[in-house]
Amino acid sequence: MTQESRVAPSAWRVVWWFGFVSLAADMVYEGARSVYGPVLAALGASAVVVGLVTGAGEAVALVLRLAFGPIADRTGRYWSLTILGYGLTAVCVPLLWLAPRLGAAGLAFAATMILLERLGKAIRSPSKSALLAHVATAVGRGRGFGVHKALDQVGAFAGPLLVAAVVAASSLWAGMAVLAVPGVVAMVLLFTLRARVPDPGVYDDPPAPATSPAPDEERRGWWAEAVGAGLSGEFFRYAVAASLTTGGLVTFGIIGYHLTVDGLVPVAAVPVVYAAAMAVEAVAALVVGTVYDRTGTRVLLVVPVLVALVPALALGSALWSVLAGVVAWGFAQGVQDSTIKAVVADLVEAPRRATAYGVFAGIQGALAIVGGVAAGWLYERSLVALVVVVALTQVVALVLLLATFRGSARRRRAG
Repeated sequence: MTQESRVAPSAWRVVWWFGFVSLAADMVYEGARSVYGPVLAALGASAVVVGLVTGAGEAVALVLRLAFGPIADRTGRYWSLTILGYGLTAVCVPLLWLAPRLGAAGLAFAATMILLERLGKAIRSPSKSALLAHVATAVGRGRGFGVHKALDQVGAFAGPLLVAAVVAASSLWAGMAVLAVPGVVAMVLLFTLRARVPDPGVYDDPPAPATSPAPDEERRGWWAEAVGAGLSGEFFRYAVAASLTTGGLVTFGIIGYHLTVDGLVPVAAVPVVYAAAMAVEAVAALVVGTVYDRTGTRVLLVVPVLVALVPALALGSALWSVLAGVVAWGFAQGVQDSTIKAVVADLVEAPRRATAYGVFAGIQGALAIVGGVAAGWLYERSLVALVVVVALTQVVALVLLLATFRGSARRRRAG
């Protein structure tokens, strides 16, 4: 054991610290995300525009990880990219306060801030996931990612409630401005964690030895890295399956738009509904992460089923149906953003893990923007068609997941 590893905080403590950073940051961007539908609608957006902006936002957050994953692995600047990404979120979300003051340019400005905030997610996520994967090795990846996600979701629950309170007391735009406070807290916590744990690799057991790249890796260019050259077919099959569930999951922007324009709840109540979804997401991350560590990957087969249920329930005309759909949405979202990532760490060696997370997210993002636009377009034309299309994509996702998990089981037995 090295001197650095002897003085480093315990692995569980670092997992919790990472979680507290995400808690504060999630108060910022999930607080804003809870009202993206009403925000864009107030600036004159249609359902298609809401679907386009929120879907494009998810695509930016995911596809651009294709670039930032290899950049992190090649430069080793995991902490710098993590800090830059969180910084963008902390700045761009409160600036939405300016949107209604810009007249006709307000909608374009709001869309730009939303996309820049999502760019911050793209910059930081591969690096943050790679850093966390090192630490989670010492505590169990399913539990490590699950606990981190649960703390993350405390912020995702508190942020919308903070926004709801401010919107009810003042205005939608004041709700955006107040999010500057948790943004500052997130950055202070992040810099403190960076100072205490400069190299989370000390938690690997045993520490990964430094090795020279193989000749084919030396010849591999940046673009080849970005598109996942050398990653296994099993990884890509899993990535496509998981991405179909991402693309099929109707964005909360559409759900919030539906709640607002159909008059099912007042605007101030929309973030409260979103907060409830975040609470479900936290429970899902903890429960499924623990079950994953004990029983393996088959627990993830529930995700396509939940995704298929969401539009049938969440876009209905009865409030009870919408709320049931929001619960299904939150559960699916929680598993997608935690345990599904843990599987990537199991499929890919540590030196290429940030690249793999970037490629994985890039595939997710490509399908997210298609899914967001398609959901907005179909919502305005035929809810039945939207339900059928989502269900069909989830059948394909389920088949691919089964094939991946069976192949992985055979490989482990052969090894």
